[in-house]
Amino acid sequence: MEHATTATKTGNIFDWQVLRRLMTYVRPYQRIFYFLIFLTIATAALGTLRPFLIQRMVDVSIEQGDIVSVNKMFGLLIVLLVAHTLVSYLQTYFGGWLGQYIVRDIRVDLYRHILDLRLKFFDRTPIGQLVTRNISDVETLSDVFSEGLAAMIGDILQLVFIMAFMFYIDWRLTLVSLSVIPPLLFSTYVFKEKVKKSFQEVRTAVASLNSFVQEHLTGMNVVQIFNNEQREFRKFEKINREHTRANIRSVLYYSIYFPVAEVLAAVGVGLLVWYAAQGQIEGTISKGALIAFIMYNALFFRPIRQIADRFNTLQLGLVSTERLLKLLDSKELIADNGTYTPATLRGDVEFDHVWFAYNEEEWVLRDIDFQAQAGQTVAFVGATGAGKTSIINLLSRFYEINQGTIRIDGHDLREYDLKHLRRHIGVVLQDVFLFAGTIRDNITLGNADITDEQIWQAADLVGARRFIERLPGDLSYQVMERGATLSVGQRQLISFVRAMVYQPRIIILDEATSSVDSETEELIQQAIEKLMQGRTSLVIAHRLSTIQKADRIIVLDRGEIKESGTHEELLRLGGYYTQLYQMQYKDALA
Repeated sequence: MEHATTATKTGNIFDWQVLRRLMTYVRPYQRIFYFLIFLTIATAALGTLRPFLIQRMVDVSIEQGDIVSVNKMFGLLIVLLVAHTLVSYLQTYFGGWLGQYIVRDIRVDLYRHILDLRLKFFDRTPIGQLVTRNISDVETLSDVFSEGLAAMIGDILQLVFIMAFMFYIDWRLTLVSLSVIPPLLFSTYVFKEKVKKSFQEVRTAVASLNSFVQEHLTGMNVVQIFNNEQREFRKFEKINREHTRANIRSVLYYSIYFPVAEVLAAVGVGLLVWYAAQGQIEGTISKGALIAFIMYNALFFRPIRQIADRFNTLQLGLVSTERLLKLLDSKELIADNGTYTPATLRGDVEFDHVWFAYNEEEWVLRDIDFQAQAGQTVAFVGATGAGKTSIINLLSRFYEINQGTIRIDGHDLREYDLKHLRRHIGVVLQDVFLFAGTIRDNITLGNADITDEQIWQAADLVGARRFIERLPGDLSYQVMERGATLSVGQRQLISFVRAMVYQPRIIILDEATSSVDSETEELIQQAIEKLMQGRTSLVIAHRLSTIQKADRIIVLDRGEIKESGTHEELLRLGGYYTQLYQMQYKDALA
């Protein structure tokens, strides 16, 4: 779970370093950005000219009874309003346009970075949190440009222009108008700090909600099987209450601040009218000046009230940016510095005294040393947690080893180009993951170079053609998320086709038949014998019947190789393998 913080990573309320990193995404759109700055300045200037022109109309044209001048000033006001409306439209449009394109670029960079992260990162990072980063946090950045940075600059410029006109018209009325600024600035500062903290709490609550909902929707069958709906609902209610409380706190601060700001603005107008009325009576203040100052007062207090909100929008965007940059700066990438790309692989696999730990010094594999010659079948057996799956994860370079060397065809695994390496390794996992889409999409995974003919050839090889042709639309059949509309055996057969369509030189089978019925297992076993021909095969299985013909069986226990040999050799040893064999076949041996 994430924890809210009230300051950015540098300890400052406003982190310029994060803002500079964010601005690097503006470089491809510099012309639009500079045009937006121009529009912001123009909007601020045009918005503050109107009271000044009205003051000149009243004090000069109307006082002198010059109807021609009045008409000219009126026409000028109309032109000013039209220009201000047009410029405001362009500012709003291009601010939103810039924000959306920057959001697009950041989201692409972030997702590309996530694809390159090691599996170790995903082992300890909630998926819901990553969803929040890629969707909600990135979307927040759009407001930085449309409602945060540019809008805040516009508000500040508007205040500068207003004060310039006010001092030019009458410095005394200006000082009276500004007399309420200190308490307004103080209340604005307090509001800004409170809302910033509440917004950060809201973001934390959103991430927690996303993580909880994603995880429990994925595991809904477990929730329902164990009648755990009410307990899980109470957990959800607790997280949702935190989300509601965080939002209510921000609503509370808004409900306090804006009435206070309105009261202070009204007090400012009251003081202005009181002082200007005396000046009017004494003949030291003109009617036009009074009208202009009342208008400027309304214009002056609006951006001050908005600046606090803009600042919090900007701050919230920077907090989201900081989280995104932290993810983008993650060094847990798969090192892909290899350049070796042989046209073909023989398939010789060698583990040379390999040590591996998911966490430092908590060894999962200890001094693993074995060889698999091209075309051989090497099987791994052992209790759960013995390290079997870790071995195949290391061969595909999902994780990096701590000590030792892994070689394929005599070359260190790290010398290979990663994509080239994985293209020659076919993997069939116990838990088959299918995406929402067609059967064709799940087999090719979007690779347009794979033809339907190649798919059917692979399907024939593993015996999957018959069941695919029975599906409505065969290869175009729409698979639901995670393959929910298919049986376990059907999903397993599709995973075989998916592995074989690339014609790999090395085949990895991780409990490939452990979750299917006997009929489907027999079908898969026949396919396995065909697809193993001429290929190096590494097989993990609990059912010893599936690996008795293996060229070599390696028995693992707590990350160490305890025994190694053929099925007959291991039975003669009378050790670990014999115990496993007797446990599985005790009824037959009785």
